[in-house]
Amino acid sequence: ELDLKGMRMVMDCVHGAAYNMAPHVFHELGAEVAAEGVKPDGFNINQKKDLASQVREKGADLGIAFDGDADRVLMVDGAGRAYDGDQLLYAVANHRAGREKVAGVAGTLMTNFAFEKAMARLGIPFARAKVGDRYVLELLREKNWLLGGENSGHLICLDKHTTGDGIVSALQVLGAMRESGRSLAELTADLVMYPQVLLNVEVPRGFAWEKHQSIGEAKSNAERSLNGKGRVLLRPSGTEPVLRVMVEGEPKETIESAAESIASAVRRAATG
Repeated sequence: ELDLKGMRMVMDCVHGAAYNMAPHVFHELGAEVAAEGVKPDGFNINQKKDLASQVREKGADLGIAFDGDADRVLMVDGAGRAYDGDQLLYAVANHRAGREKVAGVAGTLMTNFAFEKAMARLGIPFARAKVGDRYVLELLREKNWLLGGENSGHLICLDKHTTGDGIVSALQVLGAMRESGRSLAELTADLVMYPQVLLNVEVPRGFAWEKHQSIGEAKSNAERSLNGKGRVLLRPSGTEPVLRVMVEGEPKETIESAAESIASAVRRAATG
């Protein structure tokens, strides 16, 4: 049984699905919970507070925020440092790897490149699914793995639940912290996230970037400039007529100019 006695936390339920349940769950486990966003009126869903400043103001050890339908979770530690889905998933995977063999971890195309490198260091197989929790779930089932997630804070631990559930995900992270006696900062110390630049370039609907040689060349040049220390992703938006150009790596100047050169090639091809 997870014991959260002595832990002070701020919990932002953004007037969404977790408003009634979440504060009770953590309170029952012994935590002192300051609940925010627990007065839904049908219109205020997803109204967020600044979690980091709330944590500092209340002198809490941790801040936990859910999204409107409560399948995603993000956290802030006592120092006001925010942790996204990649970092939380790493905290769980890292802790589990110290106790048992982790068969593999699934991420998505947007999972930070540093996470992939960190899994390799831990000797854990890693694979990427398309963006979307259902694709992560499909990949987990296909490979018979238990752990996966998205940087948006959607975590899936198939030995604990069959879908993304923010409360269960938060409990997994807290369990890793309590069992190891380590803070979030300590559990994720080996995961140094790569800077990421994301540009949205307007394109006509149905624009097939793969058919344009100039874009392919700009992408190859960008990949060469990263010298194995990053990655490039081009991905059409599922909701709007834009092509997302994402470059990840170091140093920041290199990825900024790489992203801009690809975006220019896309703009020229899209209007040519």
